[in-house]
Amino acid sequence: MSDPMAVTRRLVAVFAADVEGYSRLMGADEVGTLKGLTKRRAILERLIGEHRGRIANTAGDSVLAEFGSAVEAVQCAVEAQTALAEGNSGVPPNKHINFRIGVHIGDVMVRAGDLFGDGVNIAARLQSIAKPGGVCISGMTYEQVRKVLPMTFVDLGVQQVKNIQEPIRAYQVAAPGEAQEPAPARIAEAETPPPMPDKPSIAVMPFENMSGDPEQEYFADGMVEEIITALSRFKWLFVIARNSSFTFKGRAVDVKEVGRRLGVRYVLEGSVRKASGKVRITGQLIDAVTGAHIWADRFERDLTDVFALQDEVTVAVVSAIQPKLLQTEIGLAMRRRPENLTAYDFYLRAVHEYNPMTRDALTETLRLAHRALELDPQFGSVAALAGFCYTQKVLLGYAVDPQFDRKEAIRLFRLALSIDDSDPEALAWAAFISAYMVGDCESEIEMADRAVALNPNSYLAWSNRGVVYRVAGQREEAIRSFERAIRMSPVDPLLHITFLHMGLAFIELGRFDDAIVMGKKALRQNPFFSPAPRCLASAFAHLGRDAEAREAAAHLLELDPGFTISAYIARGGQSNTKLLIEGLRTAGLPE
Repeated sequence: MSDPMAVTRRLVAVFAADVEGYSRLMGADEVGTLKGLTKRRAILERLIGEHRGRIANTAGDSVLAEFGSAVEAVQCAVEAQTALAEGNSGVPPNKHINFRIGVHIGDVMVRAGDLFGDGVNIAARLQSIAKPGGVCISGMTYEQVRKVLPMTFVDLGVQQVKNIQEPIRAYQVAAPGEAQEPAPARIAEAETPPPMPDKPSIAVMPFENMSGDPEQEYFADGMVEEIITALSRFKWLFVIARNSSFTFKGRAVDVKEVGRRLGVRYVLEGSVRKASGKVRITGQLIDAVTGAHIWADRFERDLTDVFALQDEVTVAVVSAIQPKLLQTEIGLAMRRRPENLTAYDFYLRAVHEYNPMTRDALTETLRLAHRALELDPQFGSVAALAGFCYTQKVLLGYAVDPQFDRKEAIRLFRLALSIDDSDPEALAWAAFISAYMVGDCESEIEMADRAVALNPNSYLAWSNRGVVYRVAGQREEAIRSFERAIRMSPVDPLLHITFLHMGLAFIELGRFDDAIVMGKKALRQNPFFSPAPRCLASAFAHLGRDAEAREAAAHLLELDPGFTISAYIARGGQSNTKLLIEGLRTAGLPE
């Protein structure tokens, strides 16, 4: 005998109906509302039965049903709304009982006749966004019925569904001949919106000129063009061209609509106001799928050299939103279900993991990176990141087999360059890895210089250029690169690396106080980063601050118990660090 409480699963068309303003109706006339609801439920029960559906639940003012066919479910929904509208004839408008109906095809759990699961949740969400007396269906349902049913479908764009990871595309349904609201221009202009690309995507909208001075229009437009150009240099980012984003100029548009029309996840919008020799620029970055604000800021500058000002604000805006975009994408990837992960999702998870640079963090980063490469062997950024992790394993003393890790680091950075040697991110990682694992200064400087030439707004490119120049013994140029990197991304999660190498450059220049400032900053940024107390121990020792040098040395040995000066030198890439090594010996670290 079967268990009545057993759970089974099946794919069905879920029909969810609910009364609009039910609490208000009950508050005004409880008896009349219940009487009217009973009559309308009878209409729904009849039509659901005629279309071979099954009612699963009728709690409160709602009706939940399942159909074996999407066509039957949508036909039933439209016929039901027609019949329910007739039931309101002769009734005062404030007493109309209007249902909203949502239909979705999805996998559901069935227990004791009731329905549960994501399929039900999505149908209920679609119902909630339908017009009173209307029907709203999911994109999956639309694909099943659009060529079969003689109905009008209005694309409502993608909708974020509570407790559902991925956004759902929704369509409004109307029966033949039903009067439509003034037509949504979006359908006429773009019947088939472009699909969302497989990497982060952004449109920069024309900035609004708030000055009331038409002559300032050129400045606002020039600012946007500079930002579009700067963002386009990030190869991991899909940027809509100016000609497309400027079609919205002078029009009041909804951000979600822009995202749907242009097929992008993010929209940057802003305004420019000029007054009394100053200019104020505001900007905000919005998730076009959810409508959530990710970033907003205001910049005020003296209006002297217009073009210099455009450059300055462009750098400020791009350096602010680029890390925010990456952090948001990482957050999305971390919430995605394991069975739905793409190579790009694994890459983002790897980026999230490696920041602490502990032994476990690097191991997990490499696992995720290799998984990404299995799914997409031509993913150059993943290959470069994996090569960097192998390099760090060697430099931090984590490598069980240093020779293997060195070979893997070199193989992977060369793989990344073979995939795309014009990718500034791949070049930046390759230059860093080669500086430690190969030691060909001329080649590494060339790669580092190309990276910043290809993307002068990249924190990674400038920071790694600083490392390459420091290792090559050109410390002043290294410091200029580090300063540029910090300007590019003042809150970057990898700043501890920049601070460290800046500190090491200061040591070799004899600027020990400055080295201490950088070492402390690196340690605050990442308390588990053992090179930071190494820098501090050497700098304190050179200044004769013996107690602080010994304290820093002890901290280093806590984080890296097997540290010895000879092992550190043997890890490689320690040329041009004479003063650093002298300071480590003075601090009492084991030889």
